[in-house]
Formats: sequence, structure tokens, C-alpha cells
Amino acid sequence: MIETVAPPPTLCHLARLSDAVGTFEHAKLDRPRPECGYCTDDAGRLLAIASRLAKDPKAPLLAEVALGFLERAHLGKGRFRLRQGVDRTWTDDRPSDDAAGRALLGLGTAAARAPWPGLRDRALVLFGEAADFRSEHPRAVAYAALGAVELLRAVPNHAGASRLVGDAADSLPSPSTSDAWPWPEPRLSYANALLPDAALSVATAIGRQRAANDALHLLEWLVDQETVDGYFSFTPVGGRGPDGAQPAFDQQPIEAWAMTEACARAFAYTGDHRWAETARRSGAWFLGDNDVRVAVFDPATGGGFDGLEQDGVNHNEGAESTLAFVGTMLQLNELPSADAVASGHFRQSPRVARFQAAARRASSK
Repeated sequence: MIETVAPPPTLCHLARLSDAVGTFEHAKLDRPRPECGYCTDDAGRLLAIASRLAKDPKAPLLAEVALGFLERAHLGKGRFRLRQGVDRTWTDDRPSDDAAGRALLGLGTAAARAPWPGLRDRALVLFGEAADFRSEHPRAVAYAALGAVELLRAVPNHAGASRLVGDAADSLPSPSTSDAWPWPEPRLSYANALLPDAALSVATAIGRQRAANDALHLLEWLVDQETVDGYFSFTPVGGRGPDGAQPAFDQQPIEAWAMTEACARAFAYTGDHRWAETARRSGAWFLGDNDVRVAVFDPATGGGFDGLEQDGVNHNEGAESTLAFVGTMLQLNELPSADAVASGHFRQSPRVARFQAAARRASSK
């Protein structure tokens, strides 16, 4: 493993990609491409990250821009317009379930964590208006459920979030019965670790210990599938089935982000230091611990590159890739130090202790 230190997350490049309307979806190298317009997916994810990275001087303005975009995009009952042009007209793209799920993730996170009371209240109102969102697409459900769990930690009696989490518990896919391919889909596709991450979050929120154990086992299988010689070799943009070769390209930053978040959550709920180390190993993919041994971010701008290719990187620094890089570094910086984890000298919340006790009781039956 390449010995590297995670750089502190910064919102500088995301601010460069944004104006008063929203965040431009695409970039040419480090320059935004206004002609490509804005996307609801990016507004939801930016709202979540800015709310968690509130000490960054760019955070209040970017959170306001992202929330304003979501307020204008909402069509009612959890349906959101997908894209807006630079002329401020909405495109004729159909509403996207994934975008709606990411919007709810951002709204739930802002309502729970944002330190700005006015923005926090507006996010709470919009989450309530959109909480009827339901989808047949597992990743859309997963994003929305993660936002609902975030909100319930701050507002435990929120009816819309509670219903959303309960329905997600019954609809998120569980592991298949095949020992050779326990993944609940015939192929790995994108943001794969998101599924066990959301399943673990939902299961622990409502006290389903068997489902939590299933989620941890599925995440462990995915880690094994995507590990080569001690580093992560992520599923490429075209997906991978049981017979897929490794390495394969293009590998996308969203995979490293989803895996880092999932492993950090597994560590938070179990206290097992191996999960913290796996989260660091996943984040190190950005820092050069990958198949090509090149960094997948721009240290000059704080932006994330748009993909890992066989001969290097795609040097464009678009919104999704930058959000993935910043979100991953944010998660790594929130983890306790490796020395603290190894020695057990880290602060464990009462919620984690309750989860561990319940898991031990369940395993002893």
C-alpha cells in the first residue's frame, strides 16, 4: 500500500464550478463548461457535503446554492426535474429516481447537520414534502434511505423519514443464496458499496440485527471482489459480472467514495478496526494506490479527475468526480487516527455500544 496522507477536503473547486444558480455538471480540465448546464444529482450531493464541511468558508454559500436549486427542481411528491440549462430553462429530461434519492440524501443531511438554522429549517420542510418518494431502483432507494436515517438521528419522530426507512428495509435487496455470487444483482454496476451501506444503516436504525449482519457480510464480499494485491481495483464504468477480468477501466471516483463511506459506517457500527483500515485503503485509490499508480485528483485545485484509465487519468475535473474526491477525503478526515484505532483509544458513541451489544446477543442465539 502506498503510504500517503489524506489531504484536507476543500470546497474551492466546487465553488469554481458553481454560480448563483447551481453547480455546472461538467468541466474541461479545471474549467467549468456552462453550456452543459446543471444537474439535480450534484445539488443533492453538494448540499450533503457542504453541511458536513460547514467550517469551510465556501460552505454556507454553496449549501444555499444547492438547496435553492433543489427547491426549484422539486415537482412535488419527491419528483425532481433533472437538468437546467445555463439559460435557466429546464430540459426535457425525464425526472430521475437516482437524482431524487440524492436530493433526499442532501436534504436529510442538511436538516440534521447544517449549522445554519434558516437553511436547516428549509431543508427539513422540503424533505417532508418529498418524503413520499418511492422507487423500484435499489440505488435510488438507498440514497433516499441514507438521508432519512440522517434526519431521524436529529428528529427521531419525523413521520415521513420513518416511513421511508421502514419501506426501504423491505425493498433494499438482500444477498442472494449463491455462495459463489452473493451479490443481489447479476452484475456489479455503479456505486456498488452504496447497497450494503444503506442496508446496514437502515437495519441498525430499526433494530434488524440479522439484516445488519447480512449487510456487513455482503460488504466484506465486495471488498474481497474489488481488492487486488492489497489495493482496490474497482468495477469499471461498464460493470462487471462473475467472469469479469481485472483490472478493467474506466474506474470511476464514485466507486471509491461509496466504498469509503460504507467501510467507515461499518467501523462506526462494529468498532472493528479492520473496517477503518479498509476505508483508508479505499480512499487511497485517489492518492495513487490503484492499478495505474497515479493520483486521481488535482492537488492544485482540490478537484477530482473524471476517471482512472488504463494509461492514466481523465484530466477533466467535473462535479461528480470532485464531489466524490471531497466526500472521500472528508470521510477519511473524520475517521480516528490509525494509532488511535489500533490502540482502542477512540471515542465510541453510546449508539455504537448499543449496536455492538445487540449484535452480540443476536449472534449468541
